[in-house]
Amino acid sequence: MGTNSQSPTIMKTEDDNPDPAQFSDDTAACIVSVKGLKENWQKWSDERREYQKHNPFSHDSRPTVVVPQKGQDDYGRPLQGSLTEQRGKDAHTHISREVEELCEVIRNIGKPTGKDGDGSGSDGKVVTVEFGKLFEHYVTISNKLVGILLRARKQRLVDFEGEMLWQGKDDHVVIMLLQ
Repeated sequence: MGTNSQSPTIMKTEDDNPDPAQFSDDTAACIVSVKGLKENWQKWSDERREYQKHNPFSHDSRPTVVVPQKGQDDYGRPLQGSLTEQRGKDAHTHISREVEELCEVIRNIGKPTGKDGDGSGSDGKVVTVEFGKLFEHYVTISNKLVGILLRARKQRLVDFEGEMLWQGKDDHVVIMLLQ
């Protein structure tokens, strides 16, 4: 009663393949010769072998491996044009945007004070906000507030007392926007 609806697969060689012009684009893309696969594999293999020659972490002990030395300009940096370099640039751009956004939030919810912190607002150069208030407003924007505050302090955009700020414990610590 049961019929086998599977048709047998027929392997074709390059000589059996009709001219690709006879097929639609989709069908022509499906026909791949063994020779083409072999050439692609060999190309990938050669590129990988060449890359491993320059990889200092490779087990290859050839003298062509260039190990960067401390003090060189490229020490501790990824190869130019590599995907790692691009990911680093993308991360730097993203974090810079987050720091700018943090400064904008502090400007919006903070109070302008004089440089001596008297609240006169005569200079208006320094904007202050308590960490607790900032945390309440910023929590909906990002869950990385403390890390971004540390990054902004490293760039001398904000200043606050202490090394690290903790929710609840440091709610009354004043954060000053310096620009």
